[in-house]
Amino acid sequence: MMHRIERTFAGRPLSIETGRMAKQAAGSALVQFGETMVLAAVTVSDNMSALPFFPLTVEYKEKTYAAGKIPGGFIKREGRPHDHEILACRIIDRSIRPLFPEGFKNEVQVFIYVISADQENAADVLALLATSFALNASKIPFLGPIGGVRVGRVQGNWVLNPTFQQLAFSDLELIVAGSQDSIVMVEGGALEVTEADVLESLKISHDGIRELIDMQNELLAKAKQPKMTWKKAEPAEHVVERTKAAGSGPIREALNQKDKHTRIEAIEAAKKLVAESLAAEFPDHAKDVSTVLGDVEYNELRAQVLASGLRVDGRKPAEVRAISIDTTVLPRAHGSALFTRGQTQALVAATLGTAKDAQRLDSINEPGETTRSFMLHYNFPPFSTGEVRPMRGTSRREIGHGNLAERALQGVLPDFADFPYTIRIVSEVLESNGSSSMASVCGGSLSLFDAGVPMKAAVAGVAMGLIKEGKKYAILTDILGTEDHLGDMDFKVAGTKDGITSIQMDIKIEGLDIKIMEEALAQAKEGRLHILSEMDKALAEPRADLSKYAPRIVTVQIPVDKIGELIGPKGKNIRGIQEETGAELSVEDDGTVTIAAVGGEAMERARQMVMAITAEAIVGETYEGVVKTVTAFGAFIEIMPGTEALLHVSEMKHERVDKPEDVVKKGDRVTVKLIDRDERGRLRLSMKALLPRPEGMPEEVERPRREESAGGSGGAGRSGGGDRGRGRR
Repeated sequence: MMHRIERTFAGRPLSIETGRMAKQAAGSALVQFGETMVLAAVTVSDNMSALPFFPLTVEYKEKTYAAGKIPGGFIKREGRPHDHEILACRIIDRSIRPLFPEGFKNEVQVFIYVISADQENAADVLALLATSFALNASKIPFLGPIGGVRVGRVQGNWVLNPTFQQLAFSDLELIVAGSQDSIVMVEGGALEVTEADVLESLKISHDGIRELIDMQNELLAKAKQPKMTWKKAEPAEHVVERTKAAGSGPIREALNQKDKHTRIEAIEAAKKLVAESLAAEFPDHAKDVSTVLGDVEYNELRAQVLASGLRVDGRKPAEVRAISIDTTVLPRAHGSALFTRGQTQALVAATLGTAKDAQRLDSINEPGETTRSFMLHYNFPPFSTGEVRPMRGTSRREIGHGNLAERALQGVLPDFADFPYTIRIVSEVLESNGSSSMASVCGGSLSLFDAGVPMKAAVAGVAMGLIKEGKKYAILTDILGTEDHLGDMDFKVAGTKDGITSIQMDIKIEGLDIKIMEEALAQAKEGRLHILSEMDKALAEPRADLSKYAPRIVTVQIPVDKIGELIGPKGKNIRGIQEETGAELSVEDDGTVTIAAVGGEAMERARQMVMAITAEAIVGETYEGVVKTVTAFGAFIEIMPGTEALLHVSEMKHERVDKPEDVVKKGDRVTVKLIDRDERGRLRLSMKALLPRPEGMPEEVERPRREESAGGSGGAGRSGGGDRGRGRR
């Protein structure tokens, strides 16, 4: 049976529907906001997985038919997911994963299809709403419902679920997911906003989330299935007690090793020793013993932090690990930095390119093709953690971490109009023991400074953790990998000394209240300012000059009606400039010409050639030109690229000239003065106007100029009217 509810949310109609589509799924929901529609379908396995973790899969796919488009390329169907689809998958996964009950290991799959896109309203937050309702309406155990909203601030006013057009004027964009009582996920970026601004945005978002939860609860009262029965796999009580008693001491001692690999080896050795000692006592419970020992490690680390205030590497909760920085480590890269914080290290390189290097994007959210002139790519190879694992292309984690770091830096980059470069940053994580994405932010900022990019400010990032048991908790700055794995929160905050530019929060518990987030933001600011001070010691501001290997770019403006002359027939003129100077030229429809070249001399030569082709010849000015053609009545001189004018035989000398070829020959370079432009645009030159009049020669009387006949119509400039050069574009 179909059930539907519709309400007004953020000033637009929002509806949730179930029971009409995807009826064989365990649960489904169709959400519509404006004319954007999202379908979510969830399924669950009836059997428990043998995997040691909860097997949850989220797939988010934008169908091109949703926007009335056909996929580009040779294969006319949707292929591998785009980066923004993967980012939407991660947002949904991170929001719902903490809300499945502990110990539930039946495989769950979530499929979301964007089936209509109005190019005004984003689909990702609608997908989160549809997923929440589908899970709650199904037999799958889920501690929801939850809601998700996007929040922006336009001209000082908070806006929930802003349109794409509104987002273009917003100084903050956050996606926030939460339950009735707490926040479960935060993701987004901003233009150096304060911690107070972020907290206010979270409160505004939570009010909207509660509206969405109330809406779901109203519909769930009519369309909810009974939950499936499942059993949590738990070791026998006597095995648990015996293993805890045997393992607590050795694991507690092994935890407190400052070096990551020494600590891991010590913990694994302690676990192995305890497991071997219990093997005879519990011969059929080896897997249970291993599980309990993992729980012992989890509890011992948390208990130590809460009891003593000291972490496994000896640091206090708010202490940042030692930092070392090297810049210009790659001699041919345009900018580079090696940023090391504790046992996390990122080698980051910045490359400057031209407008032709911008990434072309085809999205259902835009009417046409768009481009991206700033990219940050994050690579996380297995050796960074000392592991051996298969290489299967760029992972979702790499795309997510790269996007987080990209957001952090994007808000402080110079405007493209002022610095018309395509910028690519690549972060190679060489070591990882906590927060390599924030190391990529720091290294990225330093590499841009090293490249001479005139950024507004330096950017640093820090990852915050949380250990919470009941009402007692500890917030940790610059977390280790172990603290991330065994803790309750991974809260990354990046920004400048003046404000936040990027934020991401994931939790492993049901939610966090605003009070803890407020404390975490304040502690994160202290850590960020400390890291920025260390970065200032290495490189306090952008270098004054670009790398000698970076292209030099200049933009010039030419009249729109001169674009054709610059390009020339079949691109002859612009191609000739590029071949002669080695520069790259691109021309926009508004007459903006971008010139890029490695080396200032090549760029300046290309600029001069562009201006020469597109400049207007001025009557009274003197030009040096090349003789192109000699006729019976004079010669045609190219005074500017593509512009020829007539030097009549009567204007060659003060004395009478019988044959023009007695004075000039084809290929000669001559100096002439432009003396006339007639109503048809034809140009007339003079050599004698630049020569002294012979002594005793009487002044000439100005006579009316007659139209040349036959070949004499050569007074027409080749860039203007007349028969010669007509229509040259």
